[in-house]
Amino acid sequence: MKKTFIFLLGIVFHNFFSQNYSQYVNPFIGTGGHGHTFPGAIVPFGMVQLSPDTRIDGSWDGCSGYHYSDSVIYGFSHTHLNGTGVSDYGDIMLMPTMGTPSLSNKDYSSKFSHKNEQASAGFYSVKLDKNNINVRLTTTERVGYHEYTFNKSGNANIILDLNHRDKLLEGEVKIIDDKTIEVLRRSEAWATNQYIYARIEFSKPLNISKKEINGKQENNIYTGTRLALSFSTTVKKGEKINIKVALSPTSYEGAAKNMLAEGKSNDFEAIKKQAEENWNKELSKIEVKSDNKDKLTVFYTALYHVFTQPNIAMDIDGKYRGRDNKIHTAENFSYYSVFSLWDTFRGAHPLMTLIDRKRTSDFINTFIKQYEQGGKLPVWELASNETECMIGYHAVSVIADAMAKGIKGFNYEKAFEASKNSAMLDIFGLNAYKQNNFISVDDEHESVSKTLEYAYDDWCIAQMAKILGKKEDYQYFMKRSQNWKNLYNPKNGFMQARKNGSWYSPFDPREVNNNYTEGNSWHYSYFVPQDIPGLISAHGGKARFEEFIDGIFSAPDMTTGREQVDITGLIGQYAQGNEPSHHIAYLYNYVDKPQKTDEKIKFILDNFYKNSPDGLIGNEDCGQMSAWYILSSIGIYSVTPGLPEWETTTPYFDEITIHLEDGTTRTITKNTGKAELRKLGFENVQPVRDFKYSEQTAAPVISADRLFDFSTQVEITPMNPNDKIYYMITEGADTKGKKTFKTYKAPFTINNTSQVSAYAERNREKSAVVTANFNKRPNNWDINISSTVNPQYTAGGKFALIDGINGTTNWRKGEWQGYQGQNFEAVIDFKSPQQIRKLSSTYLQDSRAWILMPKKVEYYASMDGKNYILLKTLENNIDPKDEKVQVENFSTDILPTEARFVKIKAYYFGKLPAWHQGAGGDAYIFIDEISIQ
Repeated sequence: MKKTFIFLLGIVFHNFFSQNYSQYVNPFIGTGGHGHTFPGAIVPFGMVQLSPDTRIDGSWDGCSGYHYSDSVIYGFSHTHLNGTGVSDYGDIMLMPTMGTPSLSNKDYSSKFSHKNEQASAGFYSVKLDKNNINVRLTTTERVGYHEYTFNKSGNANIILDLNHRDKLLEGEVKIIDDKTIEVLRRSEAWATNQYIYARIEFSKPLNISKKEINGKQENNIYTGTRLALSFSTTVKKGEKINIKVALSPTSYEGAAKNMLAEGKSNDFEAIKKQAEENWNKELSKIEVKSDNKDKLTVFYTALYHVFTQPNIAMDIDGKYRGRDNKIHTAENFSYYSVFSLWDTFRGAHPLMTLIDRKRTSDFINTFIKQYEQGGKLPVWELASNETECMIGYHAVSVIADAMAKGIKGFNYEKAFEASKNSAMLDIFGLNAYKQNNFISVDDEHESVSKTLEYAYDDWCIAQMAKILGKKEDYQYFMKRSQNWKNLYNPKNGFMQARKNGSWYSPFDPREVNNNYTEGNSWHYSYFVPQDIPGLISAHGGKARFEEFIDGIFSAPDMTTGREQVDITGLIGQYAQGNEPSHHIAYLYNYVDKPQKTDEKIKFILDNFYKNSPDGLIGNEDCGQMSAWYILSSIGIYSVTPGLPEWETTTPYFDEITIHLEDGTTRTITKNTGKAELRKLGFENVQPVRDFKYSEQTAAPVISADRLFDFSTQVEITPMNPNDKIYYMITEGADTKGKKTFKTYKAPFTINNTSQVSAYAERNREKSAVVTANFNKRPNNWDINISSTVNPQYTAGGKFALIDGINGTTNWRKGEWQGYQGQNFEAVIDFKSPQQIRKLSSTYLQDSRAWILMPKKVEYYASMDGKNYILLKTLENNIDPKDEKVQVENFSTDILPTEARFVKIKAYYFGKLPAWHQGAGGDAYIFIDEISIQ
């Protein structure tokens, strides 16, 4: 029976303030569990996020500064991140106290109770128990409003602590008059060079009662790298002090202009009401009907979280701090910051193309400016700093999606230029990716995830090229977009890492390791959004691929390998709490089983989104977790951003009305037809003519023992049985001679250290040349390691420590052995007595990753393997606080000594000290090559 589609189209005047949708917002959703949201006051996309801080240590669940499980507030700062997995912000922190002031956060902090705490859209309040002070907060885009009510008489203080949370690089407080100060805070955390200027105006005259300055004091200017001041006055019981804080990323002048534009009012209630109206305007873009108030609360809080970031990052006059750290002026667009693109390209940005096309073009104009000023498109941009966090170059997805959906307001040619530039760099494995058509473990860590995400991004660039009529660019990037084929293992259907020409082994699709980004092979084996029909074909057709989708939901719901806190919300191996899984349930649509999509999506909507502090199953990630909920509850999702269409499911609400920017509306019910939903909002987008492009031939697999004693057999396997294979052998160190390839017919044997190169050919299309190195053991020694290696860092086994192959500073490539919380001890057996003149062993330090040099290394010798004499002790002289990733060879010459056995003992650093972010955890020793002459 054909479904009836209720679809209202027409020019409709929409009164944004007709209903109070902000009443359904619960800012506490996500503040517990691992949601990492904050409950404070913000207006949509506002520069100010004025919220309490209950965490000062930058811990995992304290990334936003607040966690619902806490009972102490340290103060109220003006910048916060919405659901990220790394800590930053917490700028310009103020805290009211009474009595004798203290500048220690242990003293000025206060206990609080959730029963005395409230939060709504644009508003937050709490009672500080320590001194019985009521705090109320609200905000405009650039100005935060504080109201402190002191419920007893006495000496009142306002603490300003510029050392709160992040490392203060440069601080300044200028006393303008007895009610006004100006502040500069330049800090370092995730963003390594962040500028915040502030103008702070108090409703009562205040005096400086206490100060701590690590710097200069000149008249009424305090400058230093440690600044904390207390401003005091006397108050009567019930008296209020109101404070206004205007922020600027550019200058004191910018903060003053922002204050003049948005900080004139002294009416707290009027500002609070204005903030609520701003939220109603945005939230009313999507109206849903339900008798279930919790469902309404979850929906509108999700929309609220999507509209929390990115943040406006320019002054009222258009000035902003660019990626080059210079001040620029935005013309005809608004400049934004905080782009968590690895997360948000999947759902949050596609949602914006539907309901906020103007901001979408502003985002892209921001990207273009960051390219012009910083040399490349943003990856994970924060406060005009590129953090280089996560992978891919997913700004191109946002751009391609906008172009495909006909969004104007930015320069298409310049956007394409910037996108192509990102794809042609030689960073993060891209050099190997361009040369070999995939990234191997030998090239770069997280090689599978990077290959797959680069391939999708390349498809996005191809779509831009097609729109712009750039045929050669389209063909080039469409061929690159097929690079996923080089990591698809036809024997098991999984995306598997490749190492030294072969498959990385042992292989467990549940294993979380350094070949994947925040995930495992289950999570990434479905990520070919640009070529889902090709992926289905590789699996052998729709029925086989349906079984493979079933497999992720029915697999055991425990991962193996490294513990990864991001992997939450498991249904089998499907992880709703982390982004790589977000599209997978919709893939049933591609195998003609939409009922399975409906079933899975409804289960997730019912079970993983709740009206409670722990109501998010994973990090909010700047709106992506919530965007998935919004789109899925509407009945749509963008499996392939860059295509002007949606994948569909049954709508979650009885009726949904979407108000578009052109004044038209779309109404959806549970009876809405899937065909109509697919083009929702993009009905008028015209298709662009395709160009022909070449199919990619995948590189063959070369298999043999990488380290062998006398000989090893080499087998070369094509990815496709119809491929012809050609190969070449180069022995020893001679890798520069003329390369002559011959036809491969059968496995062959090599007897010496050799490099084998091979490529496949089908229909005159050649694959990239893949190479593998096979090493004849330089000795016949044995090694016995008494320490227990971490299974994530085995380097392929014990002989890796004496194979003559040295690891690089990129330890994530798997060339090092790692030992945690223990000393390293090994004995090398020469099999017969040898004369020893020199000993060395090599170690790595990456302090941030808990890998520290051993405190000391001892070398012993023995003839019988039982009685050892100490030959030498080498002390470490590298500072554990040195965060440079570095390799150190603990080498020593000794007097000629005859021995059959040599023992190496390296003493691990111990527990990580208080200054380390992982304080209390056990340090690692990373060791690679042991050399004895």
